[in-house]
Amino acid sequence: MRPAVKVFVATTVMLTFISFWRAAAIVLADLASSAYYAGGDAEKVIGKSAPWFILAVMLFSYAVRALYIESSSMFVRGGVYRVVKEAMGGTLAKISVSALLFDYVLTGPISAVSAGQYLAGFIEDIARYSHHPFPNFPENTFAAAFAILIALYFWWKNIQGIHESSGKALQIMIITTVMVVILIIWCTITILRAPIQMPPNPLHPGVVPLTKESMGWLYDSWLSHLTWIICFVGFGHSVLAMSGEETLAQVNREIEHPKLKNLEKTGAIIFVYSLLFTSLVSFFAVMIIPDKVRPEYFGNLIGGIAMFLAGPTWARLSFRAFVVLVGVLILAGAQNTSIVGANGVLSRMAEDGVLTAGFQKPHPRFGTSYRIVNLIVILQVLTIILTRGNVFILAGLYAFGVIWSFAFMSLAVVVLRYKNPGNREWRVPGNITLFGKEIPIGLFIISTVLFITALVNLCTKSQATIAGVIFSGVFFGIFTYSEHRVSKTNKGKPEGLAQFRVYGNEELGSNELGVRPGNVLVAVRDPRNLYYLREVLRRTDTTKQDLVVMTARLYQREHSFSARTVYEANEIFDHYEQELFTAAVTVAEKEGRPVSLLVVPAGDVFDAIVVTAQRLGSSRIVCGLSNKLTTDEQAKLTGDAWERLPEPRPRLIIEVHEPGGKVREYPLGPHTPRMRPKDLELMHRVWLDITSDPRYAGAHHYHVVALALEELQRELGSPDRAALLAKLLDEMHNDSPN
Repeated sequence: MRPAVKVFVATTVMLTFISFWRAAAIVLADLASSAYYAGGDAEKVIGKSAPWFILAVMLFSYAVRALYIESSSMFVRGGVYRVVKEAMGGTLAKISVSALLFDYVLTGPISAVSAGQYLAGFIEDIARYSHHPFPNFPENTFAAAFAILIALYFWWKNIQGIHESSGKALQIMIITTVMVVILIIWCTITILRAPIQMPPNPLHPGVVPLTKESMGWLYDSWLSHLTWIICFVGFGHSVLAMSGEETLAQVNREIEHPKLKNLEKTGAIIFVYSLLFTSLVSFFAVMIIPDKVRPEYFGNLIGGIAMFLAGPTWARLSFRAFVVLVGVLILAGAQNTSIVGANGVLSRMAEDGVLTAGFQKPHPRFGTSYRIVNLIVILQVLTIILTRGNVFILAGLYAFGVIWSFAFMSLAVVVLRYKNPGNREWRVPGNITLFGKEIPIGLFIISTVLFITALVNLCTKSQATIAGVIFSGVFFGIFTYSEHRVSKTNKGKPEGLAQFRVYGNEELGSNELGVRPGNVLVAVRDPRNLYYLREVLRRTDTTKQDLVVMTARLYQREHSFSARTVYEANEIFDHYEQELFTAAVTVAEKEGRPVSLLVVPAGDVFDAIVVTAQRLGSSRIVCGLSNKLTTDEQAKLTGDAWERLPEPRPRLIIEVHEPGGKVREYPLGPHTPRMRPKDLELMHRVWLDITSDPRYAGAHHYHVVALALEELQRELGSPDRAALLAKLLDEMHNDSPN
């Protein structure tokens, strides 16, 4: 029996990766859900021309999405916080994230409450049609209670992990797509069968009502009569239809390989889907629902469309039921999206030392950042309770965080074009070169539109401005104080280290580690020199072959374990090991491939590597070039360690990667030797000479090799040994590259 080998298995938050379909479903749960309330909320404030503004917002969302794709090509763990901090420093980054959190804290409640409103409206309609109406049915209270249940459900799903929650989001979007297709076809038939009214042109005087509700603090001022200001007022009141873009940056960390291509596919799906769904719902509502009853459906717009479609009552009621079902599902999914996005933002801040490392601690069972999830859901439940389920109050507050986070993001990307012109695989289109310098015209236009809209919203949405400024100010104060405390606690310690949960005293084996035989074992030692790990990740399909990242710990640093088997990283690892695995996880996230992390205590590094490969059933060992040894010397020492393995010894290949990209492969153990052309020629000439005698016509090349090896072995035991080895040295020195 082989002796047990005890190791440390390290796990970190979020090393599972999802397809672009799942990523799109997560973001669309927010973007597409706004179709249920954005059009009605906008028309309530700016009148019948609202669909044109919704359409403009959805078209402009493509430009905003381009900002996020460019930033994500620079930073895997990107988003507003990382990009603004890199461009303009920590203070503005904390301000922008404070505004963004206002968005996330409201995204979940507005969606979940809207789902409750749709369900409550349907219950009332069914009661009326069955002649048993509910007197004084408390819609808002019902919606609030339902929203709290949704928040708690997705709280549990996010505790379990993003793969679990993304699967639910994908199922929701499949059902939603069926509803959208039916809606578009049925509305088209209805429009063709009866006269329609198009939404009025918002550029015509008097179309956009200049009321206190629409103009806010600009009401009755000279600015309120400027056409371009009126256009931005309408655009600002419709901008909540564009929420969810920040979630795209946060979910980028979990998108599988090839990450950038899949991110672009995700963005394209989101744009087409939200453009068709959200904008068409607004147009269909004005075209189909009569003016005199449409205000009744502002909080239930798609349900109102269903009730005025062409066809029998039973068919319309059935479709109305389907709309409510889908609405409850997709609006509930937006609750999930808000948790995913906020979790990503706050995790990044914890990694940067703005929040204490305790927020990053993985869940003991699921490995997720459960403390951040708990915080976000608590804030969302409090918001639902305080607003008492009033969707219009939530909608009015919501746009503050959306537009200001976009504005800060756009400015940061512009600054980074000049501060850090390289280090990106994708750029926002619309760039010209003058006198050798790139002028990002596209970025300038996007940023200008966003900042003007943000400033106009600041003046016209008084409630949102007051609440948003207070909320952002409170969180900015919390972040500043927390960062100060963390900096004092971590003074002199490395920053930006990932948090790991370490399982000690684990017996080394593929079953214990959860990897399949035939895996690739990558030995790492220098966190600043992981070029070969990146290359292996790019070429390995981890759905078919697992990849294990290991480092050896020499016995002089062995930990004295207590009775526990689960530890925090700082109890077991030193800063070097945490830094090493943080760098490995960053590379894995960049490539969108999962890895397993392993520390093997050993007296000899090479013994540790081959023992690990044997126990895990690895097919290949990969390592970088040593600073002290040549590739041949590394291979020889690894081969010697292989010879010391107990039987049965596995057939293994070791790859030694050089920084320039050259890779040398060495089979371990007995194997068919690689022979130079001149060696083959020599062997063939000897064979021809021997077989020229008919008595030896049956001789093969291997007979010649066997005879030569036996003679060499005999002579190595003779007094001629020194002379033979001297000839071997000469042959080695004269060896040509081929």
